[in-house]
Amino acid sequence: MNRATSVFVSEPGDRSVLQVRDHEVPAPSDGEVQVEVAAAGVNFIDVYKRQGVYPVPTPFVLGEEGAGTVTAVGPGVTDLAVGDRVAWCQSSGSQSTLVNKPALLLVPVPDGVDLEVAAATMLQGLTAHYLVTSTYAVGPGTVALVHAAAGGVGQLLVQMVTARGGTVVATAGSDEKLAIAEALGAQHLINYSTVDDLAAAVRTAAGRGVDVAYDGVGKSTFDASLASLRPRGTMVLFGGASGQVPPFDIQRLNSGGSLFLTRPTLAHYVAERDEYEWRAGEVLGAVADGSLKIDVGGRYPMTEAAAAYEALEGRRTTGKLILVPTA
Repeated sequence: MNRATSVFVSEPGDRSVLQVRDHEVPAPSDGEVQVEVAAAGVNFIDVYKRQGVYPVPTPFVLGEEGAGTVTAVGPGVTDLAVGDRVAWCQSSGSQSTLVNKPALLLVPVPDGVDLEVAAATMLQGLTAHYLVTSTYAVGPGTVALVHAAAGGVGQLLVQMVTARGGTVVATAGSDEKLAIAEALGAQHLINYSTVDDLAAAVRTAAGRGVDVAYDGVGKSTFDASLASLRPRGTMVLFGGASGQVPPFDIQRLNSGGSLFLTRPTLAHYVAERDEYEWRAGEVLGAVADGSLKIDVGGRYPMTEAAAAYEALEGRRTTGKLILVPTA
């Protein structure tokens, strides 16, 4: 057996339940490969699992995505070899220096894409991809509201909506963050800390209600997002950085103009291998050719995982946070 250092959740709770400790990793079993992890992503889904919003038996190793180099191949694996550079998402236990992963969950990292960048790309990149291609198919003329537009998913949504011919109304909590969104292609900018009526500000900026609202903030922006939509517009609630949205009267969808509401999650958009490969191939390919920019906003050693989540949960970050084996 080999040894690994991993970020464990000892019991549901706040950041104090995080423990970084060593443990043994067995050889890969049938259909698995062993990967030396170069970096693992830091995401809000980790927070939800740690808090118990998404119940997971404890103790468990945190993390849903990463990238690294194959160091061993288990029985039955024929399409991967030692030395291959791979990335993955939607696979728990990724915040570790060494992991065993099913070969079917791994995708190749293109030449020229740094492994740390690949790790920063997977979960949020594929999330942004399914949001603009499948949850609501953005095209020329689409007007999209993107909250937290300088965050990890937000930056990617701005780029992908713009690349597909859409117009972005971006919100963020500071002018500095809005400048990031503007540089990536957002046409309309709203500092939500300086407006009294966010929905009215969105409608004024767009000249009408938006076709789709991409909202990963949740509780604090949900009402404004609904009120920002045009008749038959689509509300896409894909996260809850400010807290979970409480139950509400669905007649609001009627009175708002026959609105659509969805609460999607990435797992349902990459459940089939072909779809997973398509999304990963397009996103990593765009990173490789430079048409999609990935902003690694913070790089923390695994021993400082709690500090990374403090920054994430405090919404003080831009871009993507990653954990690396050592400083």
